Amino acid sequence: MAAAAPSATALAGAALPLPLSARPQPARFSAVALPRTAPPPPALRLRSVRRLAAAEGPPAGMKETLDKVVSAHKVVLFMKGTKDFPQCGFSHTVVQILRSLDVPFETLDVLANEALRQGLKDYSSWPTFPQLYIDGEFFGGCDITLGRTIIM
Repeated sequence: MAAAAPSATALAGAALPLPLSARPQPARFSAVALPRTAPPPPALRLRSVRRLAAAEGPPAGMKETLDKVVSAHKVVLFMKGTKDFPQCGFSHTVVQILRSLDVPFETLDVLANEALRQGLKDYSSWPTFPQLYIDGEFFGGCDITLGRTIIM
């Protein structure tokens, strides 16, 4: 059933948009030639957080803190998000594996703390997340956890 066309009287009170030619134009700025300056020396150039963290190593005390965290619990998962709300498909997969095995585990959200995320990469020598620790030892990421679960 086709919809009836609106009557001309119904449209009479409606505001119609102005044609482009009648709309107010924004003020135009003329290009100002800025003087060219030499680029800053390499020592003063901004570096990315990753490069900065890699060059300076983990923050002071990070290794000791991570040692305490991974030894305080039998199974610790450093992941993106939480076990109830993973923020990454790989983190979600590892959570599902641990839950299917009825393994009690603790999680820490690496997205909540940039220093933690960078420090963990140096601590484990593993560049990606999630990172699973069992009995204080680095077990692996999603691919290793999935591979070892299938073999079981």
